[in-house]
Amino acid sequence: MRIKAETSTLLIIDIQARLFPVIQDSAALAENALWLQQVAQRIGVPVLLTEQYSKGLGQTIPSLRDGHPASAIIEKLHFSAVSEGELFKRAGGERAQFVVCGSEAHVCVLQTVLDLLAEGRQVFVVAEAVGSRQASDKALALARMQQAGASIVSREMVAFEWLEQAGNPLFREVSKTFIR
Repeated sequence: MRIKAETSTLLIIDIQARLFPVIQDSAALAENALWLQQVAQRIGVPVLLTEQYSKGLGQTIPSLRDGHPASAIIEKLHFSAVSEGELFKRAGGERAQFVVCGSEAHVCVLQTVLDLLAEGRQVFVVAEAVGSRQASDKALALARMQQAGASIVSREMVAFEWLEQAGNPLFREVSKTFIR
């Protein structure tokens, strides 16, 4: 199955100020998540962000949070973004496919992905845009998500599948700006 721009949503999970510094390769995680977010916005794919107990962990880092309306940000206490029922009520939450990135891969990302799959959604986890404090936890989480039915993808795989074809103004714009 391919990722379609018209049926997918980008879900950015818990890339928050107080947790961010302890995530392994956090700068790369933020850069890759921002790249995905900007491509999604350029193509017209909805973007939703979650924040795990923002009183304790802070808000989503500014580079990802800025410019999003409050309706695109889901505050949660459960590790899974699905558990509290808010995800599917938001614009974009009704879509069949979710492209997922964020932290921590072995906690909130994993539990959200497992619950999305249980709800019958198609899930694509962007390998270079998920992170954990420990590399071994990230590796185990990616393996478990794949075993459960999620597709593990790269950010460029997502972009090219969203674009579908070359030779049009949108492809030229995204290619020139994001794909080097």
